[in-house]
Amino acid sequence: MDYSLPPELEGFLAELDAFIEREIEPLEAENMRFFDHRREWKRTDWENDGVHAREWLELLEEMRRRADAAGVFRYALPESMGGRGGTNLGMAVIRDHLAARGLGLHNDLQMESSVVGNLVFPLILERFGTGEQKAAHLEGAIRGEADFSFTLTEPEHGSDATWLETTARRDGGDWVIDGAKRFATAVNLASHAIVFARTSGEAGSARGITAFIVPTDAPGYEVPYFHWTFNMPTDHAEVTMTGVRVPDAAILGEEGRGLDVALFFVHENRIRQAASGVGAADYCVRESVAHARERRTFGKPLAERQAIQWPLVELATDVELLRGLIRKTAHGMDAGRDRLAGLSDRVSMCNYRANRLVCEAADRAMQVHGGVGYTRHLPFEHIYRHHRRYRITEGSEEIQIRNVAGHLFGFVKR
Repeated sequence: MDYSLPPELEGFLAELDAFIEREIEPLEAENMRFFDHRREWKRTDWENDGVHAREWLELLEEMRRRADAAGVFRYALPESMGGRGGTNLGMAVIRDHLAARGLGLHNDLQMESSVVGNLVFPLILERFGTGEQKAAHLEGAIRGEADFSFTLTEPEHGSDATWLETTARRDGGDWVIDGAKRFATAVNLASHAIVFARTSGEAGSARGITAFIVPTDAPGYEVPYFHWTFNMPTDHAEVTMTGVRVPDAAILGEEGRGLDVALFFVHENRIRQAASGVGAADYCVRESVAHARERRTFGKPLAERQAIQWPLVELATDVELLRGLIRKTAHGMDAGRDRLAGLSDRVSMCNYRANRLVCEAADRAMQVHGGVGYTRHLPFEHIYRHHRRYRITEGSEEIQIRNVAGHLFGFVKR
């Protein structure tokens, strides 16, 4: 079996590196306050509920504009949207590659901000949206002019989404939404939210939940506060909806089949998050090996100590094993009739193990680098704090393991 990457993908990586070195690294150097030990403080508007500082957002927008002008930003989108029809394998390789370069303006995952966009919302609109919805939102979603918030989690319900308590009822030709959401992503930027609400059926049933496109300035849609998180700035809001009225045309996808939209969103992200985790873990291992070669203790290089060698060997081995599984799974997603045909358990395997691996690698890098590794002058604490969230969000590792077990023991059919 040939495990080499397709030539066109190798070519794209070279094009990407050249663009980053030519345009993004100089831009980053001009704005180093957002990337050195000051990064968390300069990126955060501490007096505005801890959301992103305006200057930080402006820098990300400039990066995005340059990447789009260079023709790399829309890689994952079909050609009809100005993209290159990128594959799941391509995105897995690219996300791994960018994360393995280390932290930087080229790939700041805190906001899913990258020179190669993780443009899931345009794909959602393309697959589930009506002609009217696409005309209204698609190009704005691609350009970042119409940001969307994804609101599934609730104060009393997370991964048990079929038990959500937000409801929507018909009132004439409209729907009236009542409920609350927690950790609503990017509400401080979003013009619209994708809101999931029960419209029929019993609690616990996957059927009867409907997705709605809701303007964030709609009467009754309120953001009482943002949750301050392990990694700041935050964009994770608490949302309340009281009598929020939307037309029937606001339904995204089929009425009662809103979880199809939710699953498309999380599955698109899970394999990409796994690839990013492997790339970041690889970076942590390589930086630790380089430091151990240079650092001398008791008259000898740190690299000669088995206590340093063995944990890094274990991590390096896991990086290679997981990288292979992720690429094999991503390739299978491309080959299937749909993106998850018979591969849901493999995606879960990749996701929970990669999310765990990068946290272990960042922690080990801090240990190998000693006291300075614990400071904010090195990137490892930031890598750890960022990736730690993915062991919980968009399907916690326990949910991923549960999914794998369901397939392994025959409770779930492929």
